Amino acid sequence: MTTGQSGTGKARPAPTGAGAEIRPATAAAAGTPAPPARTSDTASDKAPAAPTAESAAHRLRSADGTTTGAATNGSPKGTNATTGDNERDPAKNDVVKDGDTAIGRRDRGRGRARRWWAKGGAAKDDAAKDGDTAKDGDTAKDGDTAKDGDAAKDNTKDATAKAGTKDDTAKDGDAAKNEKADDDARVKADGEAKPAGPDRWEAFASAPEPKPSIFSRAGRAVGRFLVHEWTLASLGALALAVLMTWPTLRYPRYTLPQDYWDPSLQAWQMAWSGHILLTDPAHLWQSNTFFPELWSFAFSDTLLGYAPAGMLGSGPEDAVLRYNIMFVLAHALATLGAYALARQLGAGRIGAAVAGVSYTYAPWLLAQAGHLHVLSNGGIPLALAMLARGHGWSLRHGYRPERRHDGWIYAGWLVAAWQLSLGFGIGLPFAYLLGGAVVVAVVLFYARRLRTGQAVPFGRRLLVADLLGGLLFAGVGLLMAFPFFKVTELHPYAERTIGDISAFSPPASGFVTAPPESRIWGGLHEGARAALPWHPEMTLLPGFVLYALALGGLFFSVWRLRHRLLLLAGVLVTMAFAMGTRFFDGTFTYVPLFDHVPGWNALRTPGRLMLWTTLLLGLLAAGAVTALTDRVRELTAQRIPSWPGPWLRTATLLPLLLVTVEGLNTTPHPVVPTQPAAMRTAEGPLLVLPSEQSLDQHVMLWSTSGFPDVVNGGSGFTPRQLDDVRRVSQSFPNQTSVDYLRTLGVRTVVLLRGQVAGTPWEISIDQPVDSLGITRQEVGSAVVYRL
Repeated sequence: MTTGQSGTGKARPAPTGAGAEIRPATAAAAGTPAPPARTSDTASDKAPAAPTAESAAHRLRSADGTTTGAATNGSPKGTNATTGDNERDPAKNDVVKDGDTAIGRRDRGRGRARRWWAKGGAAKDDAAKDGDTAKDGDTAKDGDTAKDGDAAKDNTKDATAKAGTKDDTAKDGDAAKNEKADDDARVKADGEAKPAGPDRWEAFASAPEPKPSIFSRAGRAVGRFLVHEWTLASLGALALAVLMTWPTLRYPRYTLPQDYWDPSLQAWQMAWSGHILLTDPAHLWQSNTFFPELWSFAFSDTLLGYAPAGMLGSGPEDAVLRYNIMFVLAHALATLGAYALARQLGAGRIGAAVAGVSYTYAPWLLAQAGHLHVLSNGGIPLALAMLARGHGWSLRHGYRPERRHDGWIYAGWLVAAWQLSLGFGIGLPFAYLLGGAVVVAVVLFYARRLRTGQAVPFGRRLLVADLLGGLLFAGVGLLMAFPFFKVTELHPYAERTIGDISAFSPPASGFVTAPPESRIWGGLHEGARAALPWHPEMTLLPGFVLYALALGGLFFSVWRLRHRLLLLAGVLVTMAFAMGTRFFDGTFTYVPLFDHVPGWNALRTPGRLMLWTTLLLGLLAAGAVTALTDRVRELTAQRIPSWPGPWLRTATLLPLLLVTVEGLNTTPHPVVPTQPAAMRTAEGPLLVLPSEQSLDQHVMLWSTSGFPDVVNGGSGFTPRQLDDVRRVSQSFPNQTSVDYLRTLGVRTVVLLRGQVAGTPWEISIDQPVDSLGITRQEVGSAVVYRL
């Protein structure tokens, strides 16, 4: 061990080799006290006692492995512990000579011993800057323990007591003053210069990205929304609906698709529901038509779910515009709903698009262009998709509990309830399907629990969502059904008979026969349509392309074999039901439903069940197309060079293109009859003559200007009182007809000159009426009688 004055350069040489390491450790182990300090040593030296075993274990080693002295073994500041050479001030020399700091020496690899001398000097300022106390004389960075510091403290006190002369103290103090400049340099090297390394390299780093403003974040959010799959799917479905229904939106205020009879009725329905819900909701079901009948709004499907649209605008032109917009949107929603269902079940994007397009633009639906309540079927697949999503169920991936979400279940039941509010024509089978699905799910749940002894994870939140959603759906169904039951009670003859069902039941040939509105097959199937008793409801071709894709899906698909067989069974069963009494007289299919299922006897057109057949065929086709696209993706990934890849991927769009082309139509768009001027000012209750089913639907549309009470009306059935009015008014104006109309409460009669050709009014329209106690006035092209 060497001792000497700190910073003087006078030190005794320390023994090298093994002895230099072993002897201090042995002394520490034997408990030998450290030798007293020389009288020339002062308290500023703070020379420690003999190093302990811990200090020996913390010795630093040089690059060649030689043990380096530490502050605890007494090595002086001016001695190179590796070579034993004396230096005046290694830290200072290095700083001056090399122009570098301690960190700079570390970067150049000058060895850990030299760094120790630069950092571990005995100057008081250095010790304080390096985080050591004045009494320790050791730095925490050198690795000395608290025990070593205590030893140094005790030994320093002994040395100070023995050699406390003023001269020596002053001498050492002068030495400390002489080295003040060196201490400042080392302090700067050890403290302030340390962060210089990272700061120096930060100059080469890329500039930090500026914090985006609120407008930038909003723009990025909008961009992400616009390129999202469901945004693109919605916009694509809407654009396709505009193109496939063209020219519906060419003259949307003056024309209606297919014909102007049933569309006029449905345009009035939307207008009435919106008007009455804003003015007098309690009289929703007591409409202004069929005066003075009660519950007249329930004489046919109501499209009540479109009431919010009916709150916008007024008058016949706005009613026609509203109908055409909803006509296009119904097609878009049907495409999006079927797409969502196929995607949820596990189909790819192109396969799901095939399912959506084939479901919406199947050739047989072109014959239903005048029945908006039939075309408004998008809520069916959309609700099924949401319910499947909420329960974490997929046809391809099975039940995944981690994907459950009760929010989707609530949304699914709400959409299902909205779909039911559009009408029972297609809503009633949907309601019974949901009820059956719930029963099957419960049975499978408990069957698996009994078989495996483990319950499938479901959760209380999902149970509550299903209960509340199911109650909402059932409540809407009951509220909608109550008025129809009242109509049946008041008009028992309005109920359908099995004979009515037989008149609209299609034969098996109807499944391969297209309606005349089909651009591709309409002209080719003219002879086949002539053999059908009532071809508008019996041409049920879903598409030959769809048949082919579904057939391929039985053999090549992403669906499991059992699922393909279940879908095939669903196709065959729904076809049998769609045939009504033509399938073994309906003994095992339609007739039991007609006799025992509440409300089923109101469905007079079994062929509309083809909607379910089309959806199931679309799912089979989606499985096949998805398998095709997956295979093409694998081939293009392996192909070198990859130039055929784009062509192969484009070829996967061919099924979608063919399905779309097969759905092209030649649907006519006739101009709606103009509202007579007399209808704008006539006071109700009023009767418009001539009166018959087709003409009365125009009168209903004209009555949207103020909604006066009118005797006229057209629906799925004709009340007997309206039949009596039509019969008695054949002789109007005469005393019998005037008295009868006054008894009903009619105050005004409008006789349309343009419609009297070939009728009894062609002669009586110009007869005088003074003797009848009524007045007669010419208003435009009509004659107005005030009773």
